[in-house]
Amino acid sequence: MKSFAHKLKDARESMDLSQAELARKTGLSQRSITAYENENTIPRGNTIRKLARVLNVPIEYLMNDEEVFIATVRENYGSKGAKEVAHLLEQNKALFAGGALSQEGKDAFFQALMVAYVNCKEEAKKTFGRKKQEE
Repeated sequence: MKSFAHKLKDARESMDLSQAELARKTGLSQRSITAYENENTIPRGNTIRKLARVLNVPIEYLMNDEEVFIATVRENYGSKGAKEVAHLLEQNKALFAGGALSQEGKDAFFQALMVAYVNCKEEAKKTFGRKKQEE
């Protein structure tokens, strides 16, 4: 499966756009486009929507399920949360190395893992988050 970086570069090149032209059309910096294409970073959801619109591709094309989830976590819990979940996903991929589990089984496992992660984050926010000031 191609990474976000490869899909972005392929889509840009298929439109015969330079990085500078894509940056101008999306309102992003050329430095950001270069970072996205060199796998240094994955942009936030609103930036991905801009890129998809300008490149005339569906958002789903640019991102796989893991990237979509990581971007969602980044939107809700910041870059630290995104790093945590990316690490969690990477650690759990080793469970399936050389295994005979179907793709549907793997997808179900990762979906359950992600639901558990989000539930834990929400519970921690309720329990340990800032207390509402009483009026």
